[in-house]
Amino acid sequence: MSKTSQAAGQTGTNGGEGTRNPALTIGRVFTTAGVHPYDDVVWERRDILQTNWKSGETIFEQKDVEFPKSWSLNAATIVTTKYFRGAVGSETREWSLKQLINRVVLAYTKAGVENGYFATDADAEIFEHELTWMLVHQVFSFNSPVWFNVGTPSPQQVSACFILAVDDTMDSILNWYREEGLIFKGGSGAGLNLSRIRSSKELLSSGGTASGPISFMRGADASAGTIKSGGATRRAAKMVVLDVDHPDIEEFVETKALEEGKIRALREAGYDMDLGGKDIISVQYQNANNSVRVTDEFMHAVEKGTGFDLKARQDGRVIETVDAKGLFRKISQAAWACADPGIQYDGTINDWHTSPESGRITASNPCSEYMHLDNSSCNLSSLNLLAFLREDDTFDTERFVKAVELIITAMDISICFADFPTEAIAETTRAFRQLGIGYANLGALLMATGHGYDSAGGRALAASITSLMTGTAYKRSAELAGVVGPYDGYARNASAHQRVMHKHADANAALVTIDSMDTEIHAAATAQWQESLALGEANGWRNAQASVLAPTGTIGFMMDCDTTGIEPDFSLVKFKKLVGGGSMQIVNQAIPRSLKQLGYTAETIEAIVEYVAENGHVVDAPGLQPAHYEIFDTAMGRRSIAPMGHVKMMAAVQPFLSGAISKTVNMPESATVEEIEEIYYEGWKLGLKALAVYRDNCKVGQPLSDSKDAPAEASTTASRALAAAAALASAAAAPVRPVRRRLPKSRPSITTSFTVGGAQGYLTAGSYPDDGLGEVFLRLGKQGSTLAGVMDAFSIAISIALQHGVPLETFVQKFTNLRFEPAGMTDDPDVRMAQSIIDYIFRRLALDYLPYETRAGMGIHTTEERTRHLDTGSYESLENDDLESMNQTTGSALTSQPVVATPTPVVPAVHPRPAIHSSMELFELQQGRTADAPLCFSCGIKMRPSGSCYVCEGCGSTSGCS
Repeated sequence: MSKTSQAAGQTGTNGGEGTRNPALTIGRVFTTAGVHPYDDVVWERRDILQTNWKSGETIFEQKDVEFPKSWSLNAATIVTTKYFRGAVGSETREWSLKQLINRVVLAYTKAGVENGYFATDADAEIFEHELTWMLVHQVFSFNSPVWFNVGTPSPQQVSACFILAVDDTMDSILNWYREEGLIFKGGSGAGLNLSRIRSSKELLSSGGTASGPISFMRGADASAGTIKSGGATRRAAKMVVLDVDHPDIEEFVETKALEEGKIRALREAGYDMDLGGKDIISVQYQNANNSVRVTDEFMHAVEKGTGFDLKARQDGRVIETVDAKGLFRKISQAAWACADPGIQYDGTINDWHTSPESGRITASNPCSEYMHLDNSSCNLSSLNLLAFLREDDTFDTERFVKAVELIITAMDISICFADFPTEAIAETTRAFRQLGIGYANLGALLMATGHGYDSAGGRALAASITSLMTGTAYKRSAELAGVVGPYDGYARNASAHQRVMHKHADANAALVTIDSMDTEIHAAATAQWQESLALGEANGWRNAQASVLAPTGTIGFMMDCDTTGIEPDFSLVKFKKLVGGGSMQIVNQAIPRSLKQLGYTAETIEAIVEYVAENGHVVDAPGLQPAHYEIFDTAMGRRSIAPMGHVKMMAAVQPFLSGAISKTVNMPESATVEEIEEIYYEGWKLGLKALAVYRDNCKVGQPLSDSKDAPAEASTTASRALAAAAALASAAAAPVRPVRRRLPKSRPSITTSFTVGGAQGYLTAGSYPDDGLGEVFLRLGKQGSTLAGVMDAFSIAISIALQHGVPLETFVQKFTNLRFEPAGMTDDPDVRMAQSIIDYIFRRLALDYLPYETRAGMGIHTTEERTRHLDTGSYESLENDDLESMNQTTGSALTSQPVVATPTPVVPAVHPRPAIHSSMELFELQQGRTADAPLCFSCGIKMRPSGSCYVCEGCGSTSGCS
């Protein structure tokens, strides 16, 4: 390759035509020669403190850690607590992001040199610098095991996803327990298919009846629960699959639904059945996700309403013929009742299998995105898509391609030095070198570019990006095969692998683009697939698989992503902690960016963003066209995406993935069994590989928020006696009677004339000389009219309440956003739109009498503050607001609005707004309903959905996915 092409940022192989084992030459794309990536970053020191808000207990503290100033406190906290190695307080403890990145990147570079990946030492150095730059700028991240293990004295485990195997022998079943336990102990998860184990309807060689796989599931479930309670704070990550033609399939389908019934009965009896509660261990099958592996034959039988044969494991004879549609109904009924089982579509999975001569794909990892051979593993990496969106809202395809090439190279190098939990997994992974590149922030990218998640344009853009990613990954895999050889299993599977590559390319050719953005990306994807096919036919491929879409929960927070994996944004307004203490409410920068692209004026954008900050949705936002509502649809809330919208997005990107997609289709509590049947059926018709559903509030075993849910009634005599005593004590403690504090004869006042929707009025507000508002007079309409009389009475009531100690903030919370005519434009530059006269009055009073911190928490700002925000990203003046520490770069710049705790009211009967500790709790406050999500065991805050599990945005802990 010429020096000119290298200088232009090209990456390729070095060597003449026909040369074997050339080597990679790496060109600079992100970095500059002579400048280390760290030198372009502003660094700062921070103190990291993590507490459980419920108990007040400090669960982690490390002072004076070093991070880029652009990284959020949340990202720094998660990296410090989860990924820094060494005992806290010891000299060996890591204290800087530089140490962490160096530990990993230098190990990868060293292994690349030792295994002949790079043409020269200079190429190795450029590879090191490019990888470092992308990591420090949050362009991508490796999966968690890499950060845990690489470069440490621990085993160099780099894979997060494992698939095991079990045969129909006691030795194999006991070995399953052992291998699963070792994987759980290391913090990872595993899946397997139990269908080789003979059913409870078959005989043993001794003549007795077999136990069946369900009985052995009990032992594995207990083992997983014990290891979890002994070493981790979350449930084990575990997947159990059973084929639909197994004679015990109906028992398997109903296992978790029946246990859910037990949980409900035991909770009614007063037992602690929350997830993690002391009594939850009395029920079974709670430590695994269950999936039914359905075949095309079964799904066709469901379509036709015919019978379906359940077959013996030993000799394949028919044990029983069942009604296919009835069995499908039972699967959907169980999923409706408890979210299990999910479905895996065997026909589609194995039709896209690159290595069928080496065995069928029978199972998946716990989150269902990795699907390949038994006894194998996959290491993952995810790109931050928003990092590739230019200032002019175009997608940087060139940088995206180079990033994928570098990441795939690094991921493949890691297999050269990686350790594995079992020898069987080590052998398979080294022979097939399965990789799983994916992405996060798709939802944020779609919103920022004006694409609805559930729209043809949104799906076309997502499909084009996914095709470009996988096409580039396989092109680089073919280049690596020319450098260090194809994977060991390739020769045996060459024909099948090439067939699947052509299936991907054909799907790309059939992709219909909508606008200029996805057309450009699709053209680049087409070029990558053409090169990949040509190189692959000559060299083979280095990797049996290249891409998946993982949940990206913890590493998504590390990259300061707004959305995880393939998910849409779960809400428009989120909660954020600030450096130095405190917190704020944030509205995604994607919203004003999208509105600007759609052609809205700065004034209208400002009004819409302010409306979103107050309401959490865009319905009836001033000036926003209803046709644009879909762009701002979210996973939860006032305008939530329809379940089939999620399925269609999965179907759009599935043809461009080697593996599958970790995603749960959330459905409202009112969803029916028939609707779940439709989702599962359409998933098959649309070519998905796996699908799971979750109906709100279907599971009882979720920890509930103490602040929002009444405690369950005590079930014992002693607890009832304690409750009665507490009630008597509460009744005895009579509330303090408020005392009226009258205004002096002479007091300062402000009179404001106003117009709302053409109606004119006057507001006079009188104050105590020392502190605070004490009276309000309103004049609207003709003296003596009914309206004037009502306003007089209302003024007197408000004034008396103020003098009895009711905070003005309470009235502002209650009366702003009250909607009735007259409403519309006002003549007040600080309150340009009002939903009613009362809405206007209390916004004006808030601006005149409430401190900035308090009214900012309610999204009420002056014109000066809003103008400052448009210019700087902050409502506060720069001397009061460390702007750079509050706002994010690299895909997470955020419109911020501080949220400060409400002052304690004077009157005991008036309660402050509930404290919020996470975005999910902020969603609950804005939407007025409790979200169906578990609490984090470490932080005690509400978690939020991530793929097929939940993730804590406070500490990065997950509810089960590794």
